[in-house]
Amino acid sequence: MRIFFIGLLLLGTGLGAMEWPLADAVMVRNFGFNDRGRPSLGTIFTGEGEILAAEDGELIFSRSGSDFASRLPSTLGAWTAIDHGDGLVSVYGRGKDEGKKQTLSWVDRDVPIARAGASGWSQRNGFYFMLFDRKERRWVNASMVITPFPDTAAPQILGVQLRNANGRLIESGQLQRLSQGRYTIIVNTIDTLAPRGLPLAPHRIVCSVNGTEAGALSFETISARDGVLMVNRNGLIPAARVYAPWPAFEVGEVHLSRGQAILEVIVQDITGNSRSAVTRMIVE
Repeated sequence: MRIFFIGLLLLGTGLGAMEWPLADAVMVRNFGFNDRGRPSLGTIFTGEGEILAAEDGELIFSRSGSDFASRLPSTLGAWTAIDHGDGLVSVYGRGKDEGKKQTLSWVDRDVPIARAGASGWSQRNGFYFMLFDRKERRWVNASMVITPFPDTAAPQILGVQLRNANGRLIESGQLQRLSQGRYTIIVNTIDTLAPRGLPLAPHRIVCSVNGTEAGALSFETISARDGVLMVNRNGLIPAARVYAPWPAFEVGEVHLSRGQAILEVIVQDITGNSRSAVTRMIVE
């Protein structure tokens, strides 16, 4: 329901259905991926060829990879930004460094605006694609407004941990008996896309104990508040807190009382494939 609502919110501004900027590209990192303790704010593709405008809009900025800010090269390398109206901007980075394009000009969807390259901090040809909502100061998962790539494989749950108040991590295989108290739930999970099978972030992770939700982490948007990245986990919380247990995610917290406790973790990808893991515990 939340995906449908945000899609209507974006499309209701007069924006048409967006398209991926390069049809033959291979996704190697997606929105929300745990990139060594930081969230990925966009999608990284590998491939060759022209980068296309995802939707009609005004080309408002273009930068050569040889331009410098604060004497440091941009992580985006050669990049271009298009304003689609109502605050939504698409950004295309790490392209072939061919110098600046003319700015303040209108471009139509599927029109070439750059070429895939390896500028910025990239080591292979491709590009970086982001959607940013300037009104709400948040990055938007492009797969919510662009048809996701075909996917029939459910995400993988690689491990579940509980962290107690003293910071001790307890693996799922050791959760048969626990002391009562407050615990943080940490989930190591990945999604994949054929044919490469590279690790990607799922779309949603939900944890419950004895049928009561203990945490829900979604990868729909990532916001900026006073210079701090915030993610959606039962409300906005600092991304550093959720992404610190790299490569896993901190999904929620629970107070375990004496008795039997059943911990269930459900992970879902953007196309609706899901996988669950159940752990039964005795709390003493």
